[in-house]
Amino acid sequence: MTSTGGKARRAIWGWYFFDWASQPYATLLTTFIFAPYMARIMGDGAAAQAVWAYGLAAAGVLIAVGSPLLGAVADRTGGHRRFLLVFSAMYVLGAAGLWWAEPGAPRTAWTVTCFAIGLVGMEYATTFTNAVMPRLAPRAELGRISGSGWAFGYAGGVIALVLMLVFLQEGPDGRTLAGLTPAFGLDPARAEGTRAVGPFTALWYALFILPFFVFTKMPPAGPDGVRAALRGALPDLRAALMRLRRDRRLGGFLLASMLYRDALNGIYAFGGIYAVGVLGWEVRAVGIFGILAAIAGAAGAWAGGRADRRFGPQPVIMVCLGLLTAAAAAVPMLGPERILGLPVAPLVPTAAFYAIGALIGAAGGAAQAASRTLLIDRADPARITEAFGLFALSGKATAFLAPLAIGIATQISGSQQIGVLPVIALFLAGLGLLWWSGMNRRPHR
Repeated sequence: MTSTGGKARRAIWGWYFFDWASQPYATLLTTFIFAPYMARIMGDGAAAQAVWAYGLAAAGVLIAVGSPLLGAVADRTGGHRRFLLVFSAMYVLGAAGLWWAEPGAPRTAWTVTCFAIGLVGMEYATTFTNAVMPRLAPRAELGRISGSGWAFGYAGGVIALVLMLVFLQEGPDGRTLAGLTPAFGLDPARAEGTRAVGPFTALWYALFILPFFVFTKMPPAGPDGVRAALRGALPDLRAALMRLRRDRRLGGFLLASMLYRDALNGIYAFGGIYAVGVLGWEVRAVGIFGILAAIAGAAGAWAGGRADRRFGPQPVIMVCLGLLTAAAAAVPMLGPERILGLPVAPLVPTAAFYAIGALIGAAGGAAQAASRTLLIDRADPARITEAFGLFALSGKATAFLAPLAIGIATQISGSQQIGVLPVIALFLAGLGLLWWSGMNRRPHR
């Protein structure tokens, strides 16, 4: 093994650790522990779903506005490390602040603000770490690397979730999944074991981001200062947006991803809230469900990376979108002890929801991993951070759309089942745009 080869492998593993470190924000906070907990302490599943939707929409606007501009600045200044330190601090502080969402006093404004700060920090950091990917290996290996990184991140989410359920998160009996009292003397009566998910997620990130900073080489800082880069970045960004109007391959893909990733994030964000509000699950049951979905996501991302290497990223994404559309259409059919309005044995809706969650996890993991490599294929290599900023913009420019549509549909109908229907239209629109953008496409290289 050569020294160069060893450094390259360490750089790849360091890059994988960003996904490992950051994934618990999505797994523990957005989906399987904290959001269902908020639904429970607010007492009204539909109201909680609407409030959470509006909070996520506000965070999405900040991500959409900031990511492409910061990407353009980074391409001019380099120095990704300093940006990532700031965004990491946002992640840690935002997650830690969720500790103060107490039963009986959820501090909704404070909680949603902290959640948004952490989420914005994670998404900004993701823009910069994704832009490092082309430096890790030749293009032929990037599909495999992207899929493996996504799978490694899901594995981190699973382990973090298991640790929460076994040692911290209390059930109705005041004990954890393993029958233990919550660790560190946390008071089950005040839900301190569950509320510890915020500080736990912050500590997890602070610890496991270190291999990324140590082993993964990032672009050095250039001669331009941030202020000068901002002045130049605005014209660069306007020019990039104008180019997208003439570039069907990149522009069409970004429009498609804007829709299907918004739909996917909507499914992730409200799956746990749906299970609590419609199926009557406890937070612990949602956590167990999350373990299955995350394991399926890891397997799907790993397999999708291998399929990406063989067939290319676009076929992988299109197949996954078809599966996600079917899964989204199946969710509203489930109710407590009923499917399609017909009475069934009590365990049948639960088993069906588990199966749908596993399918969403697997297809979503593969689609998101393949999206990173498809962007690399269609973007200008000299403006790769800007391209990933636009990718973040495409994921967040309408990030308010799915949460807002879910919130409005839920509020008007008073039904969580009807509230999730808008994501089906978003998946179908994304699939159609992706197919259109790839027609008669020319290879990037």
